[in-house]
Amino acid sequence: MEELKGSRFAHVTKAHPCFNEKMHDKVGRAHVPIAPKCNIYCNFCTRDINQDEIRPGVASCVMETDDAIEHVENVTKEGPIAVVGVAGPGDSLANEATFEFFEKLGKTNPDLIKCMSTNGLLLPDYAERIAELGVNTVTVTVNAVDPEIAKDIYTFINYNGKIYKGKEAVEILIKNQLEGIEKLSNLGVIIKVNSVLIPGLNDEHIVEIAKEVKKRGASLMNVLPLIPLNKMKDYPRPTCAEIEKVRDEVEEILPVFRACTQCRADAYGIPGKKSEDKHLGMTPASHY
Repeated sequence: MEELKGSRFAHVTKAHPCFNEKMHDKVGRAHVPIAPKCNIYCNFCTRDINQDEIRPGVASCVMETDDAIEHVENVTKEGPIAVVGVAGPGDSLANEATFEFFEKLGKTNPDLIKCMSTNGLLLPDYAERIAELGVNTVTVTVNAVDPEIAKDIYTFINYNGKIYKGKEAVEILIKNQLEGIEKLSNLGVIIKVNSVLIPGLNDEHIVEIAKEVKKRGASLMNVLPLIPLNKMKDYPRPTCAEIEKVRDEVEEILPVFRACTQCRADAYGIPGKKSEDKHLGMTPASHY
């Protein structure tokens, strides 16, 4: 199984600009903003509809699935798009449109790499469905595997129609993230784990995350700097030296992707080429 998974990983990284730094300025990706709803409250997150900010959780609009398919058709004619992903502006698994989109994309553009990002709360519930739809890669954001640390990163989760807060909430989240990663990996889907480095909170803990997700089958990690917003607006932004220190430590456990641009939920084009990295500039959709 491990050998087969390795061959899949090698195949994906040949054309995925978010899994292979050498491809970051050669091939493109298209994020379709079809997933506005989210089921957890991250203390550093502010989702928004605007045309200006360059960060996750932001899009110019929310598309219907058919419009997203048309958008993919258009951008793949413009340049070398190899990957199509759902990255928000909410959580991909909290929106039924994500599954509808990938089902349609499998018929219209079967050769494109299918990718999604998620907080992982619903991964155990949807792992088989994700694999059946032919999704090749899933990025799971895991910011702590210790509930004592996680309770200061998340305010609440909405799980099975019930709101959970505090330690009870993060225990459910962490359990589902790790179980979901293992389940999805065993189904042959390639897993990248994103961890947001929060100085003074989880900066010395990310190595433990790497150890845990490696046990579950994750293939790659991406350590991202905190963008101080919302309840964490007064936290310091990590320095380059702090980020590199943690990345070096993680790299002793798992390969690290170092070229992430923390792009928008409607980004498309080549992420490593500023002139060819674009995003949608549309009027906000009324159904957002």
